[in-house]
Amino acid sequence: MKITDLTVTMFERAIPKASYGRHTMPGSGKVCLGLVTVSADDGVQGHAFLGSPVRTAELDAASLIIALKSVVIGRDPLQREAIYKDLARRAGLSSWRCVGAIDVALWDIAGKVAGLPIYQLIGGFREKAPAYASSPGWANVESYIEEARAVKAHGYAAYKVHPPRLDPQEDLAVARAVREAVGDDYRLMFDATGVYNYPQALMVGRELESLGYHWFEDPLPFEDIYNYTKLKQKLDIQVMATELSPGAFHAYEPWVSQKATDALRGDVALKGGITACLKTAHLAEAFRLNYELHHGGNSLNNVANLHLFCAIPNTDYFEVVLPDEAQKCGLIDDLQVGSDGFVHVPKKPGLGVDIDFELIEHSKIRVLS
Repeated sequence: MKITDLTVTMFERAIPKASYGRHTMPGSGKVCLGLVTVSADDGVQGHAFLGSPVRTAELDAASLIIALKSVVIGRDPLQREAIYKDLARRAGLSSWRCVGAIDVALWDIAGKVAGLPIYQLIGGFREKAPAYASSPGWANVESYIEEARAVKAHGYAAYKVHPPRLDPQEDLAVARAVREAVGDDYRLMFDATGVYNYPQALMVGRELESLGYHWFEDPLPFEDIYNYTKLKQKLDIQVMATELSPGAFHAYEPWVSQKATDALRGDVALKGGITACLKTAHLAEAFRLNYELHHGGNSLNNVANLHLFCAIPNTDYFEVVLPDEAQKCGLIDDLQVGSDGFVHVPKKPGLGVDIDFELIEHSKIRVLS
């Protein structure tokens, strides 16, 4: 079996507007995604999506075709490891998101050839994931309170606060109000998206400890290993880093060796696909660390993340970024959080979901090949 073609079909849809912090662009009310299709000579195709509500696929799609397509044409799609190594060498000419999209498409092919869903192809550990809801950045405390109560009532296992991030004291006012709104027994997380300096992070972290928050995510700039190490030594709350730290799999090494984080963080888009994330999960497990998966930014990435989640033992919660409808596009039946708070992994071969090709064709802008 040989790869004969790789294309990216660009399509655009209207979605709700949302803002997630200074580390991303604000949502525009539309999403431009790319359907990545890897075709083999026996007719099997693998798919992935590029793009998210805060990162248009146009930023990546052209570089995927220019820099990475030639790496895969003529290759055996089942040789994922060899292909990943060669793609990774060219990540600087494109992006890790593009490497990840091709890798996800290759895993989709592998599952279809084997007749297995990806999580079982990897090994299989469970068939469902407890979901937590992850807030947008609201402008007022009342919006956080209303959302947190709704999330708890729906059945989500936990709620993560992305505070306004303009002033640490205002952020803590949100943290206190949300804790009071949901009660002492409901699990809460807090994500600062890298905006604090060390004294601010220490002050906020100590307050979050007193409020019983489960983890303190990205309190410092994403590359600041030195101060993360200091902070982790001072706080009892879990300090969660590496979501947007520079690099992919190999870049996790200093965070582990310098004991700069209590868990590793990543997803198939940011860190180079299922292959790279699986390596990271095993690295984390060797050091008795969790590998907590970040939201994938689009529907197929989230499905790929869920397969990975259900194949490894050292991860606790599946992230659902709100508003949920802003993150969903291009599938006929998308992932849903049940009233029990769980998301169930698809059981059909490969990614195991049905892409809405009719919607994509209707919304198509262009095809890159």
